[in-house]
Amino acid sequence: MSKKCFVVIVAGGSGVRMGSDIPKQFLDLEGKPILLWTIEAFLKLSLPVEIILVLPSDCINMWEEMCASRDLNLKCNIVHGGITRFHSVKNALKFVPEGALVAVHDGVRPFVPSEMIDSLFKRAEECGAVIPVIKPIDSMRHLTPEGLSNHVKREEYVLIQTPQVFDSNILLKAYDQPYSQLFTDDASVVESAGHTIFLVEGNHLNIKITRKEDLVLARAILSVF
Repeated sequence: MSKKCFVVIVAGGSGVRMGSDIPKQFLDLEGKPILLWTIEAFLKLSLPVEIILVLPSDCINMWEEMCASRDLNLKCNIVHGGITRFHSVKNALKFVPEGALVAVHDGVRPFVPSEMIDSLFKRAEECGAVIPVIKPIDSMRHLTPEGLSNHVKREEYVLIQTPQVFDSNILLKAYDQPYSQLFTDDASVVESAGHTIFLVEGNHLNIKITRKEDLVLARAILSVF
């Protein structure tokens, strides 16, 4: 890899959908906070990366106390989150130079395989903007404004995962755009700036832990991950 690689881990969630007072990224998963599992997935890469961790301002002390209690000295730059995910990523990008590669990853996706990360960085170096996707298993329907629904062809759709990896020149310029509610992920920001998004096969184990049932699934995945 000829370019320096950065990873922005966005960990700005709450525990509302979990029914917990603890933010979901800090929930325990077999003895470790979910967020720690996520960070370790990148620390164990053979590819050297610089990690930028985005946390809500009121959660930074909690995270530092968790690390101190485990005698951890993680090499991460901590950045204050913004009012939306868009603004959180924009804050992190202040620490990313031009001429680099940058991955943006959900803090509650702890099971991202090393080989998938490597393939994303390699493809991003070639094409500038790449995201991991998986094919839906279930049948799908399109909801209409009238509250009805229509059948759609499952083969025409994919589900989006993270990390999403970009040439930093592309991502930095894309995030100069004004915020839009249509920006649901980094790919939508980059696409809005006129760039083509390329796809790489994701992994069905790379789940996003947002609900109680996801924790049950995560414990099962840990037994084989």
